[in-house]
Amino acid sequence: MKGIILVLDGFGVGEMDDAAKYEDCGSNTYGNLKRRYDFSLPNFRRLGLDNIDGLDLEKCTDVIGSYGKLREHSINKDTLTGHWEMMGIETHRKFQAFPHEIDADVVKAVQEEIGQTLCNHGASGTQIIQELGEEHIKTGYPILYSSADSVLQIATHKSVFSIEELYALCKKVRERMNKDFDVQRIIARPFDTNENGEFYRTRERKDFAIDPPITSTLDKIVEAGFRTVGVGKIAEIFNFKGIQETYKTTCNEESLNKTLEVMDEDFDGLVFVNLIDTDMLYGHRNDELGYVGALERVDAFLPKIFDKMTEKDMLIITGDHGNDPTTPSTDHSREYTPLLMYGSGVEKNKNLGIVDGFSFVGDSVYKMLTGKDIER
Repeated sequence: MKGIILVLDGFGVGEMDDAAKYEDCGSNTYGNLKRRYDFSLPNFRRLGLDNIDGLDLEKCTDVIGSYGKLREHSINKDTLTGHWEMMGIETHRKFQAFPHEIDADVVKAVQEEIGQTLCNHGASGTQIIQELGEEHIKTGYPILYSSADSVLQIATHKSVFSIEELYALCKKVRERMNKDFDVQRIIARPFDTNENGEFYRTRERKDFAIDPPITSTLDKIVEAGFRTVGVGKIAEIFNFKGIQETYKTTCNEESLNKTLEVMDEDFDGLVFVNLIDTDMLYGHRNDELGYVGALERVDAFLPKIFDKMTEKDMLIITGDHGNDPTTPSTDHSREYTPLLMYGSGVEKNKNLGIVDGFSFVGDSVYKMLTGKDIER
């Protein structure tokens, strides 16, 4: 008996009612892509994606599960906040973020831990390594940059710092931020040089997050005697709290294949999967066709997951925030996220409408596993 949660990173279905506060009016990751391009997601349609209120798309008449959209309670619009709320942790404070210049006292603290750094302001990760890669190699100074989220990102070339050395730098910065500052994540961003002499980011990214502030639904599932498995960056998001087993992957294909392997294992519990490509590779780069292609590849994979499911399993597909590649912004967007449910105990062709709170995701798995409502 397994609850399988697939999170399409950066997949939204329309601006939330407070989108104006985030300057995200008009954002609709899926809806805007559907209006611009003629593409089909037949398996997502069967799950009810096109039937979600507000999308105004041609409805599927034979939906195999329940569908709706989730309204986030937490403030912010980032990966950590979205995943935390799915597991019962609402965030109602603003973490420190540096969309433009990184605060001087933060830069000073970082440099006290790891030495001189380059950049020290908000930047596109793919662009900044092109601009400063040569200087980094010459000087040996790590590249420190940020984004609209509460993150500090550290980029180093693999010829200058090994992967483990880069991770060690990030750990030092994480420990310092824990003492003096309120930053959600420190992200290791290794890069290398291709055969054309161009710099590119490699797939050994690693996130160093703050600890969850309270007991999560993950912890409660474990306390109830069930197993929790994270695929992708799930364990890092929760700083390895409440995740008993983790499989680090580098792309959607690896994550989906690992999900199938885990579903074959004999245990009762949660399989929690982050599918990162839609956000990292395409949303942040405003690559509209790349985003569409990523959705099509996930859709084509879904029948393999359906075939692995037993009559006791339940599948939930959702997003952690929006990331509309059709808007001028390259940042996350404040959107409703899809709620697609299929399998054990799920009513067919049921419109759940707007569901208040991302925590419905984790709560549903907990109830499926234990037969009880979660207590908080």
